[in-house]
Amino acid sequence: MPGSILRPGALDGCVVAVAGSAAPVEEHCAELGAAVERLEADLLDEEAATAAAAALSGADVLVVDAATPFTGGLDGYRRTIDGAWNATRAVANAAWIAPERPGRVVLIAPPPDAGEHASAVRAAVENMARTLSTEWARYGVTVVALLPGEPTTAGETADIVAFLASEAGAYYAGCAFTLGAVPPGPRTGAA
Repeated sequence: MPGSILRPGALDGCVVAVAGSAAPVEEHCAELGAAVERLEADLLDEEAATAAAAALSGADVLVVDAATPFTGGLDGYRRTIDGAWNATRAVANAAWIAPERPGRVVLIAPPPDAGEHASAVRAAVENMARTLSTEWARYGVTVVALLPGEPTTAGETADIVAFLASEAGAYYAGCAFTLGAVPPGPRTGAA
């Protein structure tokens, strides 16, 4: 990807599992050397998500696309958050908690203009990241949320996800990364 913030090979040896439709993320992580696997399951079916997670070859990072399945409305909210939770729990149990090895989760929220209740989904994704980072810290599992803005491109999202999947990204836990335009309001600092 032109203009990437990471050097080639930055994800060598890393296994990135992807739940949802995050093709630009998959492609960029693979370009940087990651082995990319898909969590192929109906994420609303807990048993199917658990079986799919058990079939993975040992993910180091899970990327959950909670943006694409969001269709607006309360039903879209429920389906998106339940699917993200089912994928996250299934991979964490199969790859990190039971075998006692560290892992990382990146949750991608929809942009704020994605429809009715998009802001609620964004808040739920952020809350999930903060809560799970606290709950799963004892297992070495970190979780972060990515909150794209309206002008955020798929390439920008993919680059930040790749950074968070890299060794440098291991530093972050329970964080929410807000991408896009700087919100209006007073600014501080030198003029």
